Amino acid sequence: MNKNELVSAVAEKSELSKQQASSAVDAVFEAIQGAMAKGDDIRLVGFGTFSVSHRAASKGRNPSTGAEVDIPARNVPKFAAGKGLKDAVNNR
Repeated sequence: MNKNELVSAVAEKSELSKQQASSAVDAVFEAIQGAMAKGDDIRLVGFGTFSVSHRAASKGRNPSTGAEVDIPARNVPKFAAGKGLKDAVNNR
């Protein structure tokens, strides 16, 4: 499912126009992205948790030359599925 299909599904389920549903989907994405940019977690009970994890700097190797490469520290987004989502995926 891509974003357009998601917007269509939201519009159908919520009886909104596609333009209103698109605005709602965009607002949800922006809110999640904004909270994660500040380092906050987003917990959606029954769906899952979006969080930010810190990855420390490390050394790696260039596979073609074998030369050592410095990999800088960075923050990475993570998602852990909740029980409701896991159950829905496994048709329980």
